Parts: sequence; structure tokens; C-alpha cells
Amino acid sequence: MMKKCQCGPAKVAGFLVIVGGLNWGLIGIGMLMQQNWDVVNLIIGKWPTVEAIVYILVGIATVMVLFGCKCAKCKACMAGGATTGAQM
Repeated sequence: MMKKCQCGPAKVAGFLVIVGGLNWGLIGIGMLMQQNWDVVNLIIGKWPTVEAIVYILVGIATVMVLFGCKCAKCKACMAGGATTGAQM
């Protein structure tokens, strides 16, 4: 679960990883049913360059989530520092 004290780019990266994972799951299900369930392709398939950029952004987001964000806000959060937002 994402911490509330993450910076904006870390939150966007987390969102893109979730969207990418769901898209890959739908692609697999669609392949089994011999249909195209690639949501990115269905939405922006008319612009292959934009589609490629979306996939690149999802890949970058995955690397960012794997290695963690190195900004001061995220470092403080991971070290147990002050958080922004409500505590659970």
C-alpha cells in the first residue's frame, strides 16, 4: 500500500504500475478468448507513437517503484519522518 507522504511523481508511478498490471492481465485474458483487450491500444491505438510513450512511461514507473523514489520527501517518509495527510 502506498504511503500518504509520497511525492507526486511517486504517486503517479504507483498509479501507472497498477494500470499497467491490469492492462497486462486483460491482454492475457483477451488472448485466451482470442480478442484484443489491450486497453491502451483500444483507447489510443490510432496514435502508435503516443501508445509507445504510454508503455515507456509505465516501464519507467515500474523501475521507479522497484528502486524507490530518491527525493527528500520520500526519503524522509521511508525513514519514519513526518507525513503529510491523515494517519491511519
